Amino acid sequence: MKNINHAAGIFICLVLLFTGCKKQILDLTPQDKITDAQFWKTSSDLQLYVNGFYSRMLPTYNGFNTLGIYGLDADQGSDNMILTSEYNRAINGERTVPATDGAWSWSELRNINYFLANYNRVQAAPAAVNPFVGEALFFRAWFYFDKMKAYGDVPWINIPLSVTDQDLIYGARLKRNIIADSILNDLDRAIALLPTKALAQGQRINKEIAMAFQSRIALYEGAWEKYHAGTAFGVNGSDGKKYLEKAAAVSEALINSNVYQLDNTGVDFGYWKLFNQSDYSASKEIMFWRKYSITDNPAFGNNWVITIKRGGGRGITKNLVDTYLCTDGQPISGNNLYSGDNSLLQVVANRDPRLNQTICTPDGKHTLLQSLPVEIFTLPGFTGAISDKTATGYQSYKGLNPDPVMQQNISNIGYTGLIYFRYAEVLLNFAEAKAELGTLTQADIDKSIKKLRDRVGMPNLTISAIKNDPNWEFPELSGLINEVRRERRVELAVEGFRKDDIFRWASANKLLVGWKPKGAKRDQWNGLFPANVLNAYPVDANGYIELYQNIGAMSSGYKFNLNRDYLSPVPQNELTLNPKLLPQNPGW
Repeated sequence: MKNINHAAGIFICLVLLFTGCKKQILDLTPQDKITDAQFWKTSSDLQLYVNGFYSRMLPTYNGFNTLGIYGLDADQGSDNMILTSEYNRAINGERTVPATDGAWSWSELRNINYFLANYNRVQAAPAAVNPFVGEALFFRAWFYFDKMKAYGDVPWINIPLSVTDQDLIYGARLKRNIIADSILNDLDRAIALLPTKALAQGQRINKEIAMAFQSRIALYEGAWEKYHAGTAFGVNGSDGKKYLEKAAAVSEALINSNVYQLDNTGVDFGYWKLFNQSDYSASKEIMFWRKYSITDNPAFGNNWVITIKRGGGRGITKNLVDTYLCTDGQPISGNNLYSGDNSLLQVVANRDPRLNQTICTPDGKHTLLQSLPVEIFTLPGFTGAISDKTATGYQSYKGLNPDPVMQQNISNIGYTGLIYFRYAEVLLNFAEAKAELGTLTQADIDKSIKKLRDRVGMPNLTISAIKNDPNWEFPELSGLINEVRRERRVELAVEGFRKDDIFRWASANKLLVGWKPKGAKRDQWNGLFPANVLNAYPVDANGYIELYQNIGAMSSGYKFNLNRDYLSPVPQNELTLNPKLLPQNPGW
């Protein structure tokens, strides 16, 4: 693997480790003149080293043409949200095997492994050392989870390689379940070493964050092995049960610890307000987040808030909008409470309040900018640059902060905090893992899904009262699993979970193949925009916006290759360099 540094000698590059570190993410002042012999003296050295993982490995989304996490459902490709500028070529089956790929990079793993091989050179009490070892293990799990999701089978390397380690440098890939076991083992060790939230430094990985991450990974792999069983993507002899049990156990332990709770229960627009804060230090729900700063020189901020206000260059799909229940807790099909979708106000009437707090509607409550004059949403962003315009008429409101000073200043730099983990996901992981195991009880729902619905005033999910929905996405599965998955989709909408969910459920055949993304009914804006503006948004036979209608490659909907596209191909140059990486991933 040519991306591993094979040079002999010292395996720590302090310039790489410290350059560009941000104080907001706990990095200290960069230093580039420290030698390896001078390092490894105090626990402060360990902290300085580990700080680099925070700055380099965690996403920042601090440029333009991003909505932070609130555009990932479009950027990654899903049925929740689409881009205005182009259709997603990856889920249309247009990828080819690349010669090289930055995603197949192992240099950061070498940095982590070097730390884990050298931290014990520091002479300090275990209490001063263990937190940083736990953080390094967390980041190795982070590194490998990304690799496993992309490539499935990958090499497992847990030592800092030297030029003499040819067997590892040119080693074979291990089966994904072995990788998954190794990741979860790293997190078991991290959980044992990390301090609790009460004892941890602010904005550093703590025990509970590692538990949340472990529940995410175990649920992913459990569902993957269950629903890909018997295919080229599955694991022989495994149904994923042990991972689902792990996900259920660790998430339940975190729930029972009562360390985290939900924010804004019963607060007007409380769900929306969760996603537009500049400081989550006092949050009961946000477990791990990145703070941006207006006081640094240069300021370190993001640009997604100003972009969301204009339309975001993306659009929420009709498919997602139709998922939201009515206020009686029942689906829209055949429901007298459902008012239809001839207008934005109509589509949110008598619906789960999270819908009206996720899309913009002209109800006078959707403030875009709190300045003089105040900007209130009235019409979707159908005009302007293509990188700003809405794609569907269902314009995102989630993640928008209307504060003009801290979020939309003259430099277009925003300081809304970036959320990595929130407690709501843990509740959903617990409910889904138990549902997949067939052990989800009403008591389990009451301490998970009920809390999410209580926040917005929705009725609880009652197992005995689940009614058949002719529009269930997974009619071959139980009504309970369908409703748990619905809750996950609604609560985590446009936060970047949907592609992973589709892939681990092996459900691209139902949700992506042949699917043509639709938006709102265009006629509701007749006379409010010039004809040429609206005509740039073609519609289907029923009047719903179908932005990609005139694109030949989308004439029959997405062409996701079910025998190939669930995994990425290993770059050709890597296969040439190391034939032990063969066979190539299925279909490539």
